[in-house]
Amino acid sequence: MTHTLPARLPGIVLTLRPFSPEDEPLVARALDDAEIVRWATGAHLHRLPASERATQWLDARLTAWSEGVPHFAIADPDTDALTGYIGLRRIHNGNAEVGNWIAPWARGRGLAAGALLTAAGWALTPTAHGGLGLHRLALHHATGNPASCTVAAKAGLLLEGTMRQATIDHTGTRYDSHLHARLATDPDPRKRVPAAS
Repeated sequence: MTHTLPARLPGIVLTLRPFSPEDEPLVARALDDAEIVRWATGAHLHRLPASERATQWLDARLTAWSEGVPHFAIADPDTDALTGYIGLRRIHNGNAEVGNWIAPWARGRGLAAGALLTAAGWALTPTAHGGLGLHRLALHHATGNPASCTVAAKAGLLLEGTMRQATIDHTGTRYDSHLHARLATDPDPRKRVPAAS
């Protein structure tokens, strides 16, 4: 990529920033969570000894960032401590997919929706205005995770349908997935007009 990635993206109750090697202890703590390992890391990471997972996972994000692929740490705006992850992948022809997780100690605070809203807003903003200049941002998740539908809707990613057996967990079991997407031409949910009372 030829664009310059931002150092930080401020959001509501969170900051998106690049990962650093100092994040490894909290990444390791997050990767102790069975649901993150099951849905958000892939079988290759699950096959590693638990003691090696954080280093492998973090190294891949640090390398990707240096190559211009945005993988953000979701951080506390006051302490800068890691609370989760959001990143883009398969960036091609103006399209990208987004993946994310929230650390167990930070759940229930609206961080997933806030991070997706912030990242999507930046990714779909034209490069001339400081964004990534994408046209389409997609997210898919197992249908058994309805909370992800809520997160996607809050960030303006519309439900487009069900992809049969498109998600696979670390055991090789396949699951149907919901596909959500937002286009650069869709209304920006950050600019919603409050309903008249």
